[in-house]
Amino acid sequence: MTHIPTKEEILQWISDHPTQSSKRDIAKAFGIKGAQRIDLKRILREMEAEGTLAKRKSFYRDADRLPPVTVLRIEAPDAAGDIFGTPLEWDGEGDAPRVLMVHREGEPALGAGDRVLARLTDLGEQDNDEDHAYTGRLIRRIGTNPQRILGIYRKGSEGGRILPIDKGADTQWVVPAGAEGDAKDGELVEAEQSGPKGRLGLPKARIVSRLGDPTQPRAVSLIAIHQHNIPDNFPDAVVSEADGCKPAGLKGRTDLRDLDLLTIDPADARDRDDAVLAIADTDPKNDGGYFIWVAIADVAHYVRPGSQLDREARKRGNSTYFPDRVVPMLPDRLSGDLCSLHEDVPRACLAVEMRIDAHGRKISHRFVRGLMKSRASLAYEEVQDGMDGRPNDRVEPLMDSVIRPLYGAYEALTRARAARQPLDLDLPERRIELDEAGHVSSVAFKDRLDAHRLIEEFMVLANVAAAEELIKHRTPLLFRVHEEPNPEKLDTLREVAQAAGLTLAKGQVLKTQHLNSLLAQAEGTPHDELINMQTLRSMTQAYYSPTNFGHFGLALRNYAHFTSPIRRYSDLIVHRALIKSHGWGDDGLSADDIQRLEDTAQQISDTERRSMIAERDTTDRYLAAFLSDRIGAEFSGRISGIARFGVFAKLDETGADGMIPIRSLGDEYFEYDAETQSLTGTRSGIVIAPGQRVTVKIAEAAPVTGGLILELLKLDEHILPRPKGGKGRRGKAPRRKLAGAKRKSDKLKRKVKRTRH
Repeated sequence: MTHIPTKEEILQWISDHPTQSSKRDIAKAFGIKGAQRIDLKRILREMEAEGTLAKRKSFYRDADRLPPVTVLRIEAPDAAGDIFGTPLEWDGEGDAPRVLMVHREGEPALGAGDRVLARLTDLGEQDNDEDHAYTGRLIRRIGTNPQRILGIYRKGSEGGRILPIDKGADTQWVVPAGAEGDAKDGELVEAEQSGPKGRLGLPKARIVSRLGDPTQPRAVSLIAIHQHNIPDNFPDAVVSEADGCKPAGLKGRTDLRDLDLLTIDPADARDRDDAVLAIADTDPKNDGGYFIWVAIADVAHYVRPGSQLDREARKRGNSTYFPDRVVPMLPDRLSGDLCSLHEDVPRACLAVEMRIDAHGRKISHRFVRGLMKSRASLAYEEVQDGMDGRPNDRVEPLMDSVIRPLYGAYEALTRARAARQPLDLDLPERRIELDEAGHVSSVAFKDRLDAHRLIEEFMVLANVAAAEELIKHRTPLLFRVHEEPNPEKLDTLREVAQAAGLTLAKGQVLKTQHLNSLLAQAEGTPHDELINMQTLRSMTQAYYSPTNFGHFGLALRNYAHFTSPIRRYSDLIVHRALIKSHGWGDDGLSADDIQRLEDTAQQISDTERRSMIAERDTTDRYLAAFLSDRIGAEFSGRISGIARFGVFAKLDETGADGMIPIRSLGDEYFEYDAETQSLTGTRSGIVIAPGQRVTVKIAEAAPVTGGLILELLKLDEHILPRPKGGKGRRGKAPRRKLAGAKRKSDKLKRKVKRTRH
C-alpha cells in the first residue's frame, strides 16, 4: 500500500514546490490513488483547522477561489485608469482577491462604491498577475434594474424614437441626442428606459444594443419572447431580494462535503443544479448493487413561500431556452451563483441516497438536507471520452474512483429500464450553432451519448424516490402526469402502421411495450422516422397535477419532478414538500402553497407549453434564415404529414419542416384520405403518403415567420411531371402515370378496407 505522507512531509513538499501545491499535485507526488485520497483529504483538513497550512489561491484549498458569479464592490480607478472590484463576501484567510473589470463597448461606466454582479474568469497559472487573480465582466449594477425595451429605431433630426414591435402596443420612447448608440434608422434595438417623460410627453430611453435588421437571426429569440409574453425583465423588488441572499451554512444540514459528488452538463452550461455519485455496495447480499447519490441545489432555502422571488418564479413557471440566450426563472445571483453547484464551492442541497440491486431495482432510499462541494464540473463529452479510453487531465484522476462506478450503476439501471419498457422513441434533437454575429453557422443533430443517458436514468430514479417519499408521508405535491393516448389517435397510428405493412396490437390494454414493438418493427425500414413521429403525435401532453395519474411514457406509477428547481417551479414545490414532511425548517410547503396547488399546476403547465411553442417558433425562424440564401437548392427528405391544402416534408440535413402547396403538385385533382393520411391523383394514380422519400427544392424561405415553401421534384426516386405554367390545377389534366403508382394506390386502399373490418 502506498505510504500516506505525514503532516511534516506535506509541509516540506509545499515548501520545496510552491507552484505545485494543489491537492492533486500533492496526491501525485506521493503516489496516492483511489480510496487513499480520502485519507489525504482528512489530513489536509486537519492541517487547515490547526492553522499549520497557510491558505492562498494556489494552495490545495480551492474553496478560496471565488464563484463564477460574484457580487463585487468597485474601487476607485488606479493610476493607470483600471477599475478593480473586491468581493462583498470572502471567507478565505488574508486579503480578498482583486478582480480587474473588463469594460465592453456600450456598458455604463463604473464608479467607486458601486455594487455589481459580475461573471468572473479565474486567471490561475495562465496569467498570475500580482495585482489581480480574476477578470470580471459586468452583468449589471446591484440596485439598478431599468425597464428593458425592444423596438424599431426611427432616426430624427435630433435623436429619434423607438417604436414597439408588439401588436396592439402604442407606447413610444424618445431617444435623446447622444443616446442613440450609433443605431441606424429601421434597426431593431434593445434599450433601457433612462428617464421620465420629456417635452413630447413620451418617456426617454437609451439604446444599449443594436440588433440590426429585424428580419435577421439575432432578433429572432427577442421577437419570440415578446410575441409569447415571456417575462424577461425581473422587477426591482425581485432583483433586490436575490441580491440580499447569502450562502447557506452547515447549521441544520448533513455534511456531504466529503462525498465525491460531481456535475455532468453540456459544455456551455451556465448553471449546474444536479450532482451525482455511485458507490459499489460491499454487502455480499447485494452483489453487483450500488448506492446512488443525487444532490440537487437547495433553491427552497433562498426562494421562500410568498416572497418576491417566489411570486416571480411562479409567474414564469420555468426557464426558457433559445439558441442565443436563456430567459431564466430566477435572477443571476441565484441561478448562476448561489444555486449552482460550482466546482469546489460549498453549496446547499437536497440529496437522496438510493440503494439498487444488480438489476437496477431500487431497494431503498433516504433524503437529507445537506451541504455539498462538487468534486468537478465536467461536460458530457469529456466524461464519455474518458470511458472510451481517451481521458483528459481533468477526468483521468477520477476514472477509477468516480467515473467507472457511475457507469456501473448506469448499466444496472438499464436492466431495470429494459424490464419496465418505457416508450423508446428515436427522435434526434437539433442543435443550432450561431456565430458571433448571431447568424446560424451550422445545424446538426445532437449526439446521444451514454453519458447523457446515465444522467437521465439517475434523475428518473431520484424523481421516483421523491414521489414515493411524499406519498408515504401523505404530503401534498405536484406529480408529473402523462396519460394514455386517446383511442382516436391510436386508431390513426394503427392505420398508418398497417398502410406501412406494420402491426400495432388491438383489443387489449395498451402498454408502452406494444408501442415499442411497433417502433422495433419500423427500425431500419423506410418508415422508421414516420412511425416515430406518428407515435409521438398520438401521445397526450404531459402536465402537472396534484392528483397522481401515473406517467404512461415512462411506464411509472409514481413520478414527480425533483431534479431541476433552478429552472422549474414544479421541482421547487416538491422540494418544499420534502422539507415540510421531514421538518427541516420553516421554508417548507406553506398553507397557501397547498391551497393553490391546483391553480399552480395549471399555471406552470401553461407556461411550459408557452416556452415550448416559443422555442419551436424560434428554431423554425433560425432554420428559415439559414436556408434563405439557398433558394433553388435541392434537398432530400421525407413526407412527414398530409393535409387537404398540401404536403409537409422534413429535410434530412437540417430537420427543417417545409410545406409543398397542393396547387404545385400537378395539373390534376388530388383526393385527400384522412384515414390513410394520403393524397391520390385522380388521373395519374400517384399516391403521396407519410414516410415516402422525396427530393425537394426550396422555393421560399421567410425568416420572419419561419415558413418554408418547397417544390416537389422526386417521389420515391420517381421524377414528377412538371405542372403547366409552373403551377398545378386541382382538376382538368392530361392523364399521367408513374410506374406502379396505381398498383400502390389500390394496395393501400385494400389494406385500409381490411383495417375497417
